[in-house]
Amino acid sequence: MPSELLSERQGGVLSLTISDPETRNTLSEAVITAGIEALSTAESDDEVRCVVLRGAGAHFCAGGNLQGLMARRQAGPPAQARMLELLHQWVEALRACPKPLIAAVEGAAAGAGFSLALACDLIVASRDARFILSYAKLGLSPDGGATWQLMRSLPRQAVQQMVWLAEPVTAGQLHGWGVVQAVCEPGQALVEALRIADRLSTMAPNAVASAKELLNAAPTRTLREQLDAERDHFILNLFHANGGEGIQAFVGKRAPKFE
Repeated sequence: MPSELLSERQGGVLSLTISDPETRNTLSEAVITAGIEALSTAESDDEVRCVVLRGAGAHFCAGGNLQGLMARRQAGPPAQARMLELLHQWVEALRACPKPLIAAVEGAAAGAGFSLALACDLIVASRDARFILSYAKLGLSPDGGATWQLMRSLPRQAVQQMVWLAEPVTAGQLHGWGVVQAVCEPGQALVEALRIADRLSTMAPNAVASAKELLNAAPTRTLREQLDAERDHFILNLFHANGGEGIQAFVGKRAPKFE
């Protein structure tokens, strides 16, 4: 039975769980399709303020299913191209979603599983979590945008070593490099991720979305272009109802109630 994506709402937080513990939550077409649809629904649902992505059981996600990979190898390049394009649509959806996304990582985040975690806005990982670009061991090259993400965070040599040697990297190492934002005790990644998600859920969603859009676009813009974009977003948020509420709450020394 292929892996599936489970969803659960807790207040303003939507939890998405990749579920196939026997294979360490490898990816299937059903999971990826459901992931894209879930983000589309969350984007249009004002009640959803934050999304948490996790794996069922002891691991986050082991990436592609090798049996499926072999089947597509026999079917020919178009079958694999279709699967990769679907995966890449999910990665793009994670990056583009205006809602904050948090990866809660226990155990292994390997291959495309590592890529999915990197595509989220924040990563919370257990102390014993291991991240690995395992492709080289199979004679393959990376997918899922991992190289794009890592090259924007780390020196080229560090990324090259991770890609070529396919050795696991610890949560502590990635935390030291700024790739992982929080390290917790084993079994507590979801708890910590939900704690952060709850904090984000109390913030003005329009301002959170603006910040994500600005940060995503900054590396490709000139300073003037980014200044112009910051001006436009600031004005929109100042004259949003949440801007007025935030200022009044600060002056009144009370907690704001954003819509």
